[in-house]
Amino acid sequence: MSPDAVSALWLSLKVSMAATALVALIGIPIAYVLARRRFWGHAVLDTLVTLPLILPPTVTGYYLIVLLGRRGILGAPLYDATGFTVAFTWYAAAIAATVMALPLLVRTAAAAIASVDRELEKAAFTLGRSEWRTAIEVTLPLARNGILAGLVLAFARALGEFGATLMLAGNIPGKTQTVPLSIYTAVQTGETNEAVVLVGLLTVLSCAVVVTAGRLGARAQ
Repeated sequence: MSPDAVSALWLSLKVSMAATALVALIGIPIAYVLARRRFWGHAVLDTLVTLPLILPPTVTGYYLIVLLGRRGILGAPLYDATGFTVAFTWYAAAIAATVMALPLLVRTAAAAIASVDRELEKAAFTLGRSEWRTAIEVTLPLARNGILAGLVLAFARALGEFGATLMLAGNIPGKTQTVPLSIYTAVQTGETNEAVVLVGLLTVLSCAVVVTAGRLGARAQ
C-alpha cells in the first residue's frame, strides 16, 4: 500500500474509535430514554435519531455543513471566536461518522433495554435505589450484550462512512482521507491494486463485525 493508503487506514481506525466513544456517550442515554420514558416529543426524538439511516449520506452531510461549516449556525460563532473551523479536519470526519453510526446503537440498545424485566427494576426501587442508580446497576448490565452489539455495529458503520464524511471533511490525503475515500480515489485514478487491497481489508473487518454482533445479539436474547 502507498503511504497515503496506510495513513487513510490509520485515520479510519482513529475516526471510528472516536466516533464509537461519542456514540456510546450520547446514544446510550438516548436509548434508555426512548425505551423507558414516554413524554411529549418522544416521536420527534426517535425520528431525529433515525433520520441518518434513511436520508442519503450526502443530505446528512449537507445538514452538518449548515450546522458546523465556517458559515454554519454553530460553525460561524465558533470561527469568529476562535478562528477554528471543524470542517475539513479529522474532527469533522469523526462527527460525520458519529451522526451516521448513532442510529444503529440507539435502536439496538433501546431494544435491549426494553427487553429487561421491569420487575427487577421495581425490586431495586423498593430497596431504595433511585432511577439512575437502578439504570446503572440493574438495567444497563442486563442489557449489556445488546448494547455491545450496537457499539460493534456503530464502529463498523463509522469505519465505512463515505458520503457525509466527504461533504463535511473533504477528501484530503493524509488529513481527512479515510479508507472509503481512499478506495474512491484509487478507483478514479486507476490504482486498481491498491483499491483491491483496501476493499479486501474492509470486507474482512466487516465480516468480523457481523459475526461478533450476531453472537452478542444472540446472547442478549
